[in-house]
Amino acid sequence: MKEYEAIWEIFNKCPNNQMRDVFIEEIETDDLDAWIQAKFKDKTMEYEKTVMPDGSVIFDIVASGMRQRYSFSEI
Repeated sequence: MKEYEAIWEIFNKCPNNQMRDVFIEEIETDDLDAWIQAKFKDKTMEYEKTVMPDGSVIFDIVASGMRQRYSFSEI
């Protein structure tokens, strides 16, 4: 199983407030898509996945109307 550093950003919906909540954790998975879907299983969710040239993977997510981002870098 692969290990990743995961950075979860939750974007603030308030006007004129550019701050965001940021959480960092280490996870183990062989399927990032399945991990994201399980994380948001109780929410209405859409996401766009981007694989960067350095191998990191970014998921731009809208879950129940809230914009979020998960960035994964293999450890």
